[in-house]
Amino acid sequence: MANTSYPASYYAASANPAPSRPALQGEVETDVCVIGAGYTGLSSALFLLENGFKVTVLEAAKVGFGASGRNGGQIVNSYSRDIDVIERSVGPQQAQLLGNMAFEGGRIIRERVAKYQIQCDLKDGGVFAALTAKQMGHLESQKRLWERFGHTQLELLDQRRIREVVACEEYVGGMLDMSGGHIHPLNLALGEAAAVESLGGVIHEQSPAVRIERGASPVVHTPQGKVRAKFIIVAGNAYLGNLVPELAAKSMPCGTQVIATEPLGDELAHSLLPQDYCVEDCNYLLDYYRLTGDKRLIFGGGVVYGARDPANIEAIIRPKMLKAFPQLKQVKIDYAWTGNFLLTLSRLPQVGRLGDNIYYSQGCSGHGVTYTHLAGKVLAEALRGQAERFDAFADLPHYPFPGGQLLRTPFAAMGAWYYGLRDRLGF
Repeated sequence: MANTSYPASYYAASANPAPSRPALQGEVETDVCVIGAGYTGLSSALFLLENGFKVTVLEAAKVGFGASGRNGGQIVNSYSRDIDVIERSVGPQQAQLLGNMAFEGGRIIRERVAKYQIQCDLKDGGVFAALTAKQMGHLESQKRLWERFGHTQLELLDQRRIREVVACEEYVGGMLDMSGGHIHPLNLALGEAAAVESLGGVIHEQSPAVRIERGASPVVHTPQGKVRAKFIIVAGNAYLGNLVPELAAKSMPCGTQVIATEPLGDELAHSLLPQDYCVEDCNYLLDYYRLTGDKRLIFGGGVVYGARDPANIEAIIRPKMLKAFPQLKQVKIDYAWTGNFLLTLSRLPQVGRLGDNIYYSQGCSGHGVTYTHLAGKVLAEALRGQAERFDAFADLPHYPFPGGQLLRTPFAAMGAWYYGLRDRLGF
C-alpha cells in the first residue's frame, strides 16, 4: 500500500517530532470509530475519551494531512455566514443557540493547548481590515452583533489605529478581536493527536476508510483491516471523497493557496505587524496573513473551485502580498502550497446523523479552525445523549449545488467572480 506523506509546506518542514502510527491490520472493536485525523476527528476523539469512550481513529494519510495541517493558522470566531444571516434563515431561537456557540471554538483551542501543553506558537489577537467605508460599516455592525452574544473582546480601529497594528496603507480601519489569534496549525493537530493517545485512544495512519457497512453494529473497512464500532463519526471533510454519497452531493472541495517568505528578521517583521496579530481583509475573496514563530510572513488568498492545484502558486499570491506590503519586493518565497476546504451552498456547516449511529460534521466553508473544535464537542455531546446543540446545527437547511456535481464548479466560480468584481469596484 502506498505511503502518503505530507505535501511540501512550511508547516511540514517545521513540524514537531511525531511517532510513526502504523496502518490498521486485521479486525478491532471499539465504541467509536472516527474517520479522519484532522481537527474535527481529533477534537471529537478527545472529548469522547475524556468522557470514558473507547476510540479508534482512522486516517487515510497522516495526522493533519488535509486542511488542518495546511491552513492559514488563524483563530477566527463565528461562522462563514454570521449569526444575523443565520437568524434570518432559521429564526431567533435556533440562532440564539448557534450564536452562543460562535465563540466557543477558540476557547476550546486555548484549553487544549494549556491542558496538554501543546507547542504550536499560539499568539492572541486577530484583525479584520476594512478596505472601504462600506466594509468599515459592516465591521461596526458586526461588533454590535457579536456583543449581543456576549463577545466583548473587540475594538474598532480607525485609520490611525490600524496603522499601529499593520503597516499596510490600503486599510481605512478595522476591528481587533483579542480572542482571535494564530497558531502553527499542523503542530496543533500533532499535539492533539498525542493527547488522544495519552488518554488511550488509537490512531491508525495510512488507513483510508474504503467502505462503511451500515447497520446496528456498523463496520468501517480499510484496505487491510476493519473496525467494528457502536458509533461512527465521519470527519473527512474535503478529503472524504465519495465514501458517503449523501454528503458529497451538497458540498464541493475548493483549494486555497498559501506562501511563506524567508525569515524576515526581527526588525522587518516587527515593522509589518508590531503586535504580532494576524490579519484578514473584508473582501469576499479575502487575503489573510500573519507572522510565524521564526518571523516569516505567511500570506494566503484566492480560491480554486473544484480543488485543482494551480501550476504556479507563487505567481497567484505574491502579487497580493506585494500589494499589501510593497516593502517586501526583494524578499524570497521559501514555500508555496495549496490545500482543500469544503464549501457548502449556504456556507454553513453540515452536521447530522445517518441512521442511528453514523454522525458527521463537514463543510466549514473556510472557517474551520475554530468551528471544527466546537464540532468535536457537539458530536461528543450527541453520542452521550445531549443533542440540543447538535440539533441546532443539524436543523440548518442545506441544498445541493445547482446543476449537480457536473455544474457546481462553474456556477460557484461565476458567483465568486461576481463578488470579486464587487470587491474591486467597492460595492
